[in-house]
Amino acid sequence: MPPLPLDFNDAFRSLTGGSFSEFYAEISPYFPLAVAGMIVWGLWLYRFILSHRAGPIVTDFRASTSVVVPSFHEDPDILMSALESWRAQKPDEIIVVLDVEDLDAYHRITALGDETIRPVLFHHVGKRSALGVGMRMARFEILVLTDSDTWWQPGLLENVQMPFEDPTVGAVGTHQTVYQRDTSVWRRIADWLVNVRYLDYVPAMGRAGAVPCISGRTAVYRRSAVMGLIEHLENEYFMGKRCISGDDGRLTWLVLASGYKTVHQSSARALSMFPASFRAFMKQRIRWSRNSYRCYLTAIAKGWLWRVPFVTKVTVLQIILTPLTMGLTMFYLIFNRLDPTPFGVAAAACWLLLGRGIRGISHLRRHPKDILILPVLAVTVILVALPIKLYAFATMNKQGWLTRHADQLGGDGQDAASLTTGEVAA
Repeated sequence: MPPLPLDFNDAFRSLTGGSFSEFYAEISPYFPLAVAGMIVWGLWLYRFILSHRAGPIVTDFRASTSVVVPSFHEDPDILMSALESWRAQKPDEIIVVLDVEDLDAYHRITALGDETIRPVLFHHVGKRSALGVGMRMARFEILVLTDSDTWWQPGLLENVQMPFEDPTVGAVGTHQTVYQRDTSVWRRIADWLVNVRYLDYVPAMGRAGAVPCISGRTAVYRRSAVMGLIEHLENEYFMGKRCISGDDGRLTWLVLASGYKTVHQSSARALSMFPASFRAFMKQRIRWSRNSYRCYLTAIAKGWLWRVPFVTKVTVLQIILTPLTMGLTMFYLIFNRLDPTPFGVAAAACWLLLGRGIRGISHLRRHPKDILILPVLAVTVILVALPIKLYAFATMNKQGWLTRHADQLGGDGQDAASLTTGEVAA
């Protein structure tokens, strides 16, 4: 560092009691962390502002609709309850693709006597196969793909049609939250993470016309945009293995690669079942992380990522690099900057909680009492960002659903009983 003018040093010493050179020597080791923090927080603020400036799309556009529901050994009580929420919004048809062993659900749907609902028995070989069957059977202009454990809020079907007035829109995503979030601390954690996604991140990418993953819990497509893509959805291979999960990310990128926009409709709201237990919560995160790596690495390899707007590019790259950036930050803090005293540890914990709390401000405005679970959230985020994502990266080509099994009804920690017992055990 070059010598400073004497009068500056004197003035600085009179204000602080020490020389500027001493002050610089003390703070300079923090510069790498400060620069990294400025980049990360700058990108967060950029997306936050864009997201909160993006309103719902409002038009008079309406079209005919086909609802396609892949259902593999879903708890019949959950399925029938969700079905009523779809049925109440009067789509032109609802196609429920059940596994051949789901006879209870088949008979209960048939007993409704509703000609607009078509239950289909099909030997599932993964969710993609069931989606393919239902999409090919669909007869109407807009395809609404929804999970068997997802409930629509009033007005969803009307609102998801509005963006399709723009002929360049190929897919529309919905705002999703957790069904009966207060029945488990892990559902509250999931609700926090989902809210941050749909309040502070996705609207910015939707405004740019390039949401990188239209969540399959309720994803809406222009039928003419996807009918030619079904073969590529059903028969995706990654490093020689047929892909099982990750259907929503795959179909989203196929639509983007076809030249269509993928947008977000914040006024279309859905509620979805999430795991009530820690074990099932983490298994779900492993599956999602594996899906993300396969999907986004494929998008990079095929050049699709470089053709989308900046906000989507940088978000996808951040997701891929999360273990690296989080790992370097934690390593630097623990081994270079952390003072191993009670005060030093407390200061680091407060810094961690403050940062996570600021990033969760949109959620906390809606659920202020969740400030009490902020420490649990902060630890969960670190667990997911480091060991879970590293494990998922190393095993990304291990195919499977993890939380649904042929010998049980409903997903792990996601059956009707978990709503009444408030299951929280691992």
